[in-house]
Amino acid sequence: MKSLPLLVMLTACAATPQDLSGKMFTFPQQTNRAHVKLNTSKQDFSAVTVCHRSFTDLKRDHILFSMSTMSSSNDFLIFWDYTNKEIEPHIRDRKTEFGGRDYKLNMWHSVCTTWDSESGLVQLWFDGQPSIRKFVISGSNITGPAIIMLGQEQDSHGGGFDIKQSFVGMMSDVHMWDYKLSSCEIQKYVDDLNFTPGNVLNWGALEFQIIDRVLIENKQMTCQ
Repeated sequence: MKSLPLLVMLTACAATPQDLSGKMFTFPQQTNRAHVKLNTSKQDFSAVTVCHRSFTDLKRDHILFSMSTMSSSNDFLIFWDYTNKEIEPHIRDRKTEFGGRDYKLNMWHSVCTTWDSESGLVQLWFDGQPSIRKFVISGSNITGPAIIMLGQEQDSHGGGFDIKQSFVGMMSDVHMWDYKLSSCEIQKYVDDLNFTPGNVLNWGALEFQIIDRVLIENKQMTCQ
């Protein structure tokens, strides 16, 4: 029997960590509701690395990763600015921009973003190519209960969604670490080699909650 994708219309939870290796979240329509909430108990970050892969045909601004706390709705956010053709990391509500990325539609892209509070520097790795390092904010950790989402951008803690910033497409291999990942480890992630999985979010042992129309499907790969 041909397996069917898992379609979650309202709310579903992975109460225990679930291995999503070889899977992807599919966000099939523009909406101001559908999203995936990723669960973590960690409440203090002196550094962060987030890596993910995404596939979309959107010709507008859209969210790639959103983490908020009670004190900051954009504590760690990754956003594509379509007008200016920039990927914009936001840290503690402070924004920086990285242009010159070949963000083509209808293909998989790997994006890794690093930041540490001591230096205040952010760096972006797009399909394995590093950006320059830019200062955004230093001297304070990201603290407090965090809400992490895929599919929607939080303008308030856990809400304030804008349909024109929603993500439509596929997303996979989401990992998050509470330290700055080395360039060698990032390259291993990009090349899908044996890398150290995230110690905050691990795609191979992910706790999550799906709200509204999001599917879990087998990841689509190009046959050789």
